[in-house]
Amino acid sequence: MSHLVDETTISKIVLASTNIGMTYAGIGPDFRVLTDKGRKEVQKYQLEYKDEMPVSQFTQRVAAVAQDFTQSGGVRPFGVSLLIAGYDDEGPQLYQADPSGSYWAWKASAIGSKSKASRDFLEKRYSDDIDIEDAIHTALLTLKEDFEGTLTAHNIEVGVIGTDRQFKILTTQELSYYITEAA
Repeated sequence: MSHLVDETTISKIVLASTNIGMTYAGIGPDFRVLTDKGRKEVQKYQLEYKDEMPVSQFTQRVAAVAQDFTQSGGVRPFGVSLLIAGYDDEGPQLYQADPSGSYWAWKASAIGSKSKASRDFLEKRYSDDIDIEDAIHTALLTLKEDFEGTLTAHNIEVGVIGTDRQFKILTTQELSYYITEAA
């Protein structure tokens, strides 16, 4: 990336609500459209039910928007795959959605150009009783496995959600700590 770009303005992880975060692989503007539509769905849900939107319902609604664009005239399908993570009454959840509007629940997953190798790596390392610290380390080791260049706190992002139901994007300082720990 050019040294003229302000890297603090580029983010691939966003909060859809306090308990749901999402990221993407693909076309950034398409992701922004789906994010905006998802956030509107969250607001409608919160106005009607006075409660946080379940992660599965959020995923279904965002995937339905993507699916609509596969069959409507005059529009193209969205060029993004999504990872949607959240915590609700059902506990921690992770979904992957593709441009067709299909979505699946995962325990751990990866999207993007090297997703197959990353999922294979995760499969070897994942356990059902993993705590959040180990999950962060596993995610960093997964990124490091196929990362081109040096993994730094300035060229990656990590989002986490725990039992407090607050989706959080780790700061540069927190990332630096975890990267050092994972080395």
